[in-house]
Amino acid sequence: MEGVIAVCGQWLFEKDKWMFHVDNRRGSKVIPVSDKTNFEDMINMVYEDYELDKRHVNIELSYMVGRKSLMKLTRDTPPVKIGNFRQLQGFFRLLQSDKVRLCIEVTFKDNMKTMKHINQSDCNHDEDSDTDGERFDYCDDSDGATSDDEDFIAYGLIPGVDTDMRKVCTPKMGVTSKSKKAKAVTPHVRQQQLNSLNISVGQSFESKSALQTRLKMLTIVQQFDYDVEYSTPNLLVVKCWVEGCSWRLRASPTSDTPRFTVRVYVSDHTCSVTERSARCRQATPDILGSLYTDFIGGVEPTILPSHVKQSLNMCFGIKMDYWKAHRTLICARELVRGSAESGYQELPVYLHMIREANPGTFTRLVVDSSDRFKYIFIAFGASIKRFPFMRKVVVVDGTFLQGKYKGTLLIASAQDGNFQIFPVAFAIVDTENDESWKWFFRQLSCVIPDDERLAIISDRHKSIGKEIAHVYPTASRGVCTYHLYKNVLLKFRGRELFGLVKKAANSYRPSDFETIFDEIKAVHPALHGYLQKADVRKWARAHFPGDRYNLTTTNIAESINRVLSDARSLPVVRLIEAIRQMMTRWFSSRKIDANSMKTTVTRGVEKLLEGRVPYAKMLCVQQIDIHQYQVSSVSSTHIVNLTERSCSCRRFDLEKLPCVHAIAAAEATKLSTISLCHSYYRTKYLYNAYSVAVMPRDADTSVPDNVAGKICLPPEVRQPPGRPKNSRMKSWFEKGENKKRPRK
Repeated sequence: MEGVIAVCGQWLFEKDKWMFHVDNRRGSKVIPVSDKTNFEDMINMVYEDYELDKRHVNIELSYMVGRKSLMKLTRDTPPVKIGNFRQLQGFFRLLQSDKVRLCIEVTFKDNMKTMKHINQSDCNHDEDSDTDGERFDYCDDSDGATSDDEDFIAYGLIPGVDTDMRKVCTPKMGVTSKSKKAKAVTPHVRQQQLNSLNISVGQSFESKSALQTRLKMLTIVQQFDYDVEYSTPNLLVVKCWVEGCSWRLRASPTSDTPRFTVRVYVSDHTCSVTERSARCRQATPDILGSLYTDFIGGVEPTILPSHVKQSLNMCFGIKMDYWKAHRTLICARELVRGSAESGYQELPVYLHMIREANPGTFTRLVVDSSDRFKYIFIAFGASIKRFPFMRKVVVVDGTFLQGKYKGTLLIASAQDGNFQIFPVAFAIVDTENDESWKWFFRQLSCVIPDDERLAIISDRHKSIGKEIAHVYPTASRGVCTYHLYKNVLLKFRGRELFGLVKKAANSYRPSDFETIFDEIKAVHPALHGYLQKADVRKWARAHFPGDRYNLTTTNIAESINRVLSDARSLPVVRLIEAIRQMMTRWFSSRKIDANSMKTTVTRGVEKLLEGRVPYAKMLCVQQIDIHQYQVSSVSSTHIVNLTERSCSCRRFDLEKLPCVHAIAAAEATKLSTISLCHSYYRTKYLYNAYSVAVMPRDADTSVPDNVAGKICLPPEVRQPPGRPKNSRMKSWFEKGENKKRPRK
């Protein structure tokens, strides 16, 4: 609750002294205002006159002014807030003989304790009092500093004396809006948090290093430095670095334990603040990183060293260059995420907890003879149990990691009936070579066994093709058409050739493919030879031996790489945890989404069929026999067999979804088009695919001794010779220059 008490008064100038004459309910009173002490007496008079409690009531002074040369004093003259005696003196120089109406604003901290002390009639006895005017300060510093920065008298006050008066004279920082009030509280809360760094006699620390870390953080917050006078395993004595200063600390262990206890601590400095703050050796990146994580902010990938530099400067007055801020941010991220080394040490225990929380989860951790990390494979139980509800097409791909020890993340994924990504398995290896891919496919075969109906799509990496043929001999192998197009553009320039290759790859009928392929041979024989060498059965849809449905590229694996782009720089345990969180989020939201679908087939299939129905209505249908139908248009004729679910255009055969000709034949025979869709595209299948949740690890899970004692050290990383390559975006001029023939 806030109230305003308006008091009439007049400023008088007598013998170089200002007098304030006020009439209150106890009679007339004249107060000389010549220094800060008298200014505070004026505030004390208000407390005494209205019987206010200083513990629960804050008072601020403001008065209505009228400039002598411009206007007379009016009711709508805006009030000016008095924060200190310096401001009062400034106004005195402007107002030689103007009348001033004093207003006292009272803010109650406790309604029950202060309402009985205030008579509301006393607050309104001046009919000219203006409480609705906007308050502003004519004496704000031009440099943006606070209004009492130059109140030098306050700096010389003895600590502990008149602390209540100093609070009264401090300008009010809060405003009436709720949002700004919350912002005004933030420095106070932060100050309370920083006070937790203070040290006291009898305080105990886990070790000597913990005490030293606390000392370093305290010196940064309080802006001073110290010298170590005596340091042994059983004693630590430090003192302020300024000669003759009384600040000192002495600590020693308690009995036979490694805990250090503060025995002597003198917290007061007798040296000059300008001298003791001239050195700050303890502001190292590791200590600044601790302060940053504890009292400032997060360490997300969007945080830059410039943000750390600015925030530490604003909070603790620390100046640093860009690279020190960069190292500070690295230390802060290690404190939050853990170090790269600790990530490998936690792997055995983490994998055990994940297996306990997710029954059926398959994991493999391989270390070399020196207990150094080599490979890791993980497939969550939810993916293994629900893969039968997916189409039997697995896309594999690899992406590089960006952590300290590098490595490669291998991913195997599928696609559900709603055309969404379904993660199957993940692995972390050193690099993409024959050995790593062979190990990956062997572990994957324990999750997805070899099957002649299985199709595996990947890029044209030689190691992938070799190991698929070795581990999955009966499965069909396809290559990503996007990578094929990219190679064609690089080796054989020409947009017309690229269009022909794309047309040939997407053809459904072998006859259409042969026509386009012969055209490529006539235009560019070298390109024709390159495409034949790439094996037509792997990239051409018409000649693919198995069922790859609509999956012609590795885009779903690339999409997972994009989702995990920020996590690829994390320690290995954090990376796997980010994968687990991603899968938990996807499985939960998709199960809810599938349960909300009211149609028999999924939303994606409904949208696809919706685009085909209008074209099907324009086709003519003629029955051939009980199973086959002739579907004709102006330019073509196709034969549809509804019993075998096939069409001469072959789209129905390969996609397992009715093409426009099958839809037209089904409508002519009053047959449900939905019944022609494969079971993989049904909503029931989609719901079952995500019916098992991916659970987080339980920290209370008991870990066997053989698992807890397993050692996993970081791998050995050899820095390649030469200067690291830097990739940058080239300008259009550089790209154009590269296309020109070089001069002789």
